[in-house]
Amino acid sequence: MDADKSGVEHLDGRVNLELFAEQEIDGIPVVRGDLWVRGGKRLSDIIISLALILFTLPLLLTVAALIRLTSRGPVFYSQTRVGRHGRHFRILKFRSMTVDAERDGAKWAGTNDARVTWIGKIIRKTRIDEIPQAINILRGDMSFVGPRPERPEFTAILNEQIPHYEERHRVKPGLTGWAQINYEYGASVEDARMKLRYDLYYIKNHSLILDLFIIVRTVSVALLGTGSR
Repeated sequence: MDADKSGVEHLDGRVNLELFAEQEIDGIPVVRGDLWVRGGKRLSDIIISLALILFTLPLLLTVAALIRLTSRGPVFYSQTRVGRHGRHFRILKFRSMTVDAERDGAKWAGTNDARVTWIGKIIRKTRIDEIPQAINILRGDMSFVGPRPERPEFTAILNEQIPHYEERHRVKPGLTGWAQINYEYGASVEDARMKLRYDLYYIKNHSLILDLFIIVRTVSVALLGTGSR
């Protein structure tokens, strides 16, 4: 039965939440925080983040100038997110929405959200708005690859409505992840449920090789403007 389940998971690239048990990831090195895995992942995070900042610096300066010139408000936007073990941190992004985007409270961004500025549409589609999170990675808040961090308001809802949702917080959140390259953008509980299936598959099967594959795929997804966020 376990072999059959594992075969289906590898074929689909996601777990079945109805059959999943948290014990399945208890012994995974990245969950336990084994020194060799933690050290290797941390070293690769630092190298890749520094390289990302260095090679995209001209682009980042251009985007910052366009945001400043075309809409009222700051260039950067920070927001509280939930990290490993439920710890809160401030995530950094290029501002892609109007400054009063949440005057009526927190809400998921829709596909054709009127709150998104014209430059915001471009940088969100290409994921350029996420690049400043390299700073979060250097600070140790995030890893380059992992489940995408969610807002506390939404996390509370999803913890109640989706079985095993809290298990995704047993590893550091990432700038990109397995769910982001395998699932189209969605902003609902059902979308979060599907992305969790991919996130748990990633945690169960974590390796530095898988991380590298996800990074390479992320570049192609960003260039094509597809995938999740």
